[in-house]
Amino acid sequence: MKKKIKISPSILSADFSQLGKEIKAIDKAGADMIHLDVMDGNFVPNISFGPAVIASLRKYTNKDFDVHLMIDNVDKYVQEFINAGADIITFHVENTKSPAKIIKMIKSQGIKVGLALSPDTPLSKIDRYLEDIDSVLIMSVNPGFSGQAYIDQVAKVKELTKMIRVRRIDISVDGGINNENAPKLIEAGANVLVAGSYVFKAKNYRKAIKSLRK
Repeated sequence: MKKKIKISPSILSADFSQLGKEIKAIDKAGADMIHLDVMDGNFVPNISFGPAVIASLRKYTNKDFDVHLMIDNVDKYVQEFINAGADIITFHVENTKSPAKIIKMIKSQGIKVGLALSPDTPLSKIDRYLEDIDSVLIMSVNPGFSGQAYIDQVAKVKELTKMIRVRRIDISVDGGINNENAPKLIEAGANVLVAGSYVFKAKNYRKAIKSLRK
């Protein structure tokens, strides 16, 4: 059965002085999920926001919060993000010594879990965990900043599609997504598109979100 294409706007590109209104706006415009990039200035060279901000935004929508942790010491902070209202916690394999332990920690509380891969990280890094996760996030930019140029990941998406076979795993792509590369990624097997600048810099959020599904 063909998976539904879901659009997950990244609030990293939103107006931070109006985050509550921005989330309401993308919810109304047809967003399926909300992508929240958490950066600590260590794993990536930028700082964004933490659990307190996420908790304050939870009241503005019932859509799933996919909390993308680009941080060190993920295991120390997982509980705080769960308490803040995360529905999905996605973390990177590149800086995690024991992904299996963290996956188990998250799943034990009924929260979905995703593994993220930077553009140069091979899929072999996550192969052993595919039975236990709900999604894979393939980065099509180097993690850390919004508005970067897209790095083609179609081949990696195709490879992952073959790897997961009939497993119910979402394939997400994050970084530089627009209406030109979205169709190629969807055709390759991606079913969740994380779009920041393309949505939030558009004059009409609804039209931008709709154009990504075509």
